[in-house]
Amino acid sequence: MTEQTKPSVPYWHIWTDKAGVSHQQQCALTEFELGSMGGDADPQWKGNKTTGKMTTMVTVQPVGWVGEWHENPRPQWIIPLSGRWSVESMDGTKVELGPGDLSFGGDQHCKEKDGRKGHRSATVGDAPTVLMVVQFEGIPTPKSPCVFE
Repeated sequence: MTEQTKPSVPYWHIWTDKAGVSHQQQCALTEFELGSMGGDADPQWKGNKTTGKMTTMVTVQPVGWVGEWHENPRPQWIIPLSGRWSVESMDGTKVELGPGDLSFGGDQHCKEKDGRKGHRSATVGDAPTVLMVVQFEGIPTPKSPCVFE
């Protein structure tokens, strides 16, 4: 990446449509500004900030783990740190993510349909999946995909 080339960082966004059905769409973070993070740090590409109250945690899903259908408890970023992980939305889209991939969980307010509500996730492969989760409190659930730039 050269200094003149703004980065584009892909992410998956799981969201709920007006009918209450969850979908996943690949989006991209593209709004970056070259500058210092502060102090004596050298310039780097900085994306838009999200501020407010949030909770950060690390979870470990064992080999063979398959979750039941559920909604994300709050709007949240999910970043696999190791292992592989899959997410299936109500529309049948199934995405597999690995270390460094980004997923934004915004499938709140789904309506149950055919025994499905929200999404179902699972570990993939023969290693546990380690996830970093950043949950936001007090921000509205995005009502359309790709709201983060």
